[in-house]
Amino acid sequence: MTAASHHRARTLYFKPGERNIFFHLLTACNLRCRHCYINPDQHGTTMVSRATMEAWLRLFAAPDQESNVIFLGGEPTLHPDLVRGVRYARELGYRGITIDTNGFLHHDLLARLGPEEAILSFSLDGPDPAVNDPLRGAGVFEVCTANLRRAVARGFDVSLIYTVSQHNIAHLARMPALLETLGCRRFFIQVIGIRGKSAQSPADELQLNPEQWREIVPAVAAAAAARGIDVIYPKVYLAADEPFQCAGRVAENYFIFPNGRVYLCPLCEDFPLHAWRIEGDRLVVQPGVTEKQLFTLDIPEGCVMNKLLQPGNISYDRQGHPRHRISCCLLKQEIRGRQSEVG
Repeated sequence: MTAASHHRARTLYFKPGERNIFFHLLTACNLRCRHCYINPDQHGTTMVSRATMEAWLRLFAAPDQESNVIFLGGEPTLHPDLVRGVRYARELGYRGITIDTNGFLHHDLLARLGPEEAILSFSLDGPDPAVNDPLRGAGVFEVCTANLRRAVARGFDVSLIYTVSQHNIAHLARMPALLETLGCRRFFIQVIGIRGKSAQSPADELQLNPEQWREIVPAVAAAAAARGIDVIYPKVYLAADEPFQCAGRVAENYFIFPNGRVYLCPLCEDFPLHAWRIEGDRLVVQPGVTEKQLFTLDIPEGCVMNKLLQPGNISYDRQGHPRHRISCCLLKQEIRGRQSEVG
C-alpha cells in the first residue's frame, strides 16, 4: 500500500450561512489564455472605480455571517486600488480575503500588501514552460513561479490553481512535486468550463471524459496529499446514492461583474440569465426567466444548468437513462495533506 492510498477525499458540502462573493473588478488582463472564461459581451469591458468597488463591498457585507470575498478579473492586480479594496473588505468584516492572480502581481503588490491581509491564489496550467506557456502565454511560467516563491518567502498564504483540460491532463501528475518545490501547500484542481473562449471550441477537444477524471484526478490529489499538500477539486460526478445539492438553492455565492450583473451560478455567465443586477448601489431582482427559476428543476442528470448549457457532458444508455449524474459545479472534494492532518 502506497503512502498516497492512505488519503481519502471528503466532500465539502455547502455550509449554511457561509457566503462567498466573487468580485470581478475588471475584465482586462495582460494575458490571453486559451481557456479564459471572461466574455466581454456579457461581462462588460470596464474597470469598477474605487468608489464603486467600496459601494459594492458594502452592499454584500454581512459581518454577522461567515462572508468571504475573492477578488478576480481579468487580472485583479491590474486594478490600482486593489490594496484599498482588500483593506476595506477587512474593515467591513469579511472573514476570508483572496486574490486570484495570473502571477504577474502588478502595481508592486507584494511590497504594498501584508501577508496577513489576503491569500494569494496563483493560476498555473503546467509543470514547466513547455506545457504552461502555450496555454497562458510566453514567459508566464517563469514569472508566475518566481512571484509565487517571493510570496512564500514573504510569509503569504498561497495556493495554486490548475485548470485541467485535454491540453494538460497528461502532465497533472507532475504538479505535486512542483508545488512541494515552490513551498505551496494548497492545490486547487479545476475542471475547465465551457464558457468564454472555451465555448468557441468543441467541448470534447477540451473536457475530460468521466473515465479520465476518475482515473487521474483523485490519484494525483492523493499523491499531493502524501507530500503534505491540501488538495481541493470539483466533485463532478455523483455516486448513485449521493443526493444532488444545488448551490443556487442552499448556499450564498455571488458572482459580480463590472457591468453590474450578479450571477448565482458560474455556468450561466455566458448568458443573460443573471438573477440580480446592481442599480444605484442596490441589488435588484432581474425580471423574466433567470437562473434562479431554473434551479428549481429536478432532473435525473443532476445539475440542470449543465444539462441546459453543456449537454455534451452527459451520455445515456439504451434505455435513455443518464450514465452519470453531474454534481453542482461548486461542490468540492478535499484531501488534507499529511502535515494538516497532524496539525
